Amino acid sequence: MESEEVVRGMLYLSLTVVGVPGNTAVIMAFLLALYQEHQLLPADAIVLHLACANLLVVGVRCLLETLATFRLVNIFGDMGCQGVIFVYRTSRSLSIWLTFVLSAYQCLSIATPGSRWASIRVLVARYLAVIFLTLWVINTSMSSAAIAFSLGSRNDSVNMQHSINVQFCYVRFPTMQSTQVNGAVQVGRDVVPMGMMTLASLVILVFLYRYSQQVKGLRSSSGASGGAERRAAKAVVALVTLYVVLYGVDNGLWVYTLTVRKTMSSSLISDLRIFFSSLYAALSPLVIIATNRKVNSRLRCVAWQKYLDLLYSHFLRRFFFLFNIL
Repeated sequence: MESEEVVRGMLYLSLTVVGVPGNTAVIMAFLLALYQEHQLLPADAIVLHLACANLLVVGVRCLLETLATFRLVNIFGDMGCQGVIFVYRTSRSLSIWLTFVLSAYQCLSIATPGSRWASIRVLVARYLAVIFLTLWVINTSMSSAAIAFSLGSRNDSVNMQHSINVQFCYVRFPTMQSTQVNGAVQVGRDVVPMGMMTLASLVILVFLYRYSQQVKGLRSSSGASGGAERRAAKAVVALVTLYVVLYGVDNGLWVYTLTVRKTMSSSLISDLRIFFSSLYAALSPLVIIATNRKVNSRLRCVAWQKYLDLLYSHFLRRFFFLFNIL
């Protein structure tokens, strides 16, 4: 195995090792909270949905790329490429739009009670399931090109003009115009929510600055009110910042790919794109665990319970060992 393949496999393996357990932990924490409290707050439901989308990104793309790179399992035939690229593109775009929905909802959450924005927040919370369904339908439809144009890399002997090399697969478009149109749609699908969530984050930052100015000089007890909202707002700003940086690099590389008329013999640019976009899916659960008290407390509770079970089983083994000696 060449050194380039080893590096590629290790990078995807690192994303898998971090992203799959991290997103699974977030999902399990919210499901545990749902079981205990019989409901989830709208913001928590959005984060839960975001973690599911991120788990699909890391689990479907990074895990399978790792297995194929190290020649353990390779499903990247024509149908495998179509399925993997379709699921990856759909879950990736869902992750983007759910981050925007989260930032927009948090922006509405800091609105003054009784205002028009507060009323919109109530409507968003009421029709959150409809928003989720709409996002699924739109993003699934926009990713359908992956099914029509993806094929396995073993077909590289045929004419590969207007194609994108993604190591084990090719995405081959019939004409240069179709390549550019599809690329423009993909960029627009990313840039539109990027701009809107950046605007929402700026509003949140202005609110946090004004709030800090208002509580400056007051007692700590006075500044404690609204702490949960401020923590949630800071977490959302952290997620949006992480998204803008990583997906900004991803889209820059994607635009460069569209400007190259000849199919690249190397998949380096595509690998970098997938790495940076998947890096958000792998790192975002760490931000959620660090900033969301509900997730943090549930995970600590589960970890403590496992420790007690381990201690209890160890005690029983020691007890029966001594009993057998006696």
